[in-house]
Amino acid sequence: VQFVESGGGLVRPGGSLRLTCVASGFTFSTKHMSWYRQAPGKERERVARITPTIGKTQYLDAVEGRFIISRDNSKDALYLDMSDLKPEDTAVYYCMAGGASPLFDTWGQGTQVTVSS
Repeated sequence: VQFVESGGGLVRPGGSLRLTCVASGFTFSTKHMSWYRQAPGKERERVARITPTIGKTQYLDAVEGRFIISRDNSKDALYLDMSDLKPEDTAVYYCMAGGASPLFDTWGQGTQVTVSS
């Protein structure tokens, strides 16, 4: 199992980013998928999740209306479109299979998002 996240960077408050995760080693199209983030000194938290085929989504209250999770099952890819970014969104972002809880023990390297003026 492998997750490769990309797309992070340094942005100013109010800015936007698109994160991409390419997964391998399992049948992506059959799995719920989630984005998590971990800020310095804090526990990892789930930001958004999406069902396998219908693409039903659910979000952390703090990002509702600003983030959009999507997937392309033909590419084994998961996306997170983030807009109106705030300093409190600063974290390392990870993708993982599973909706309620992580399905695997192996995490990717994550992608750093820093929101600062």
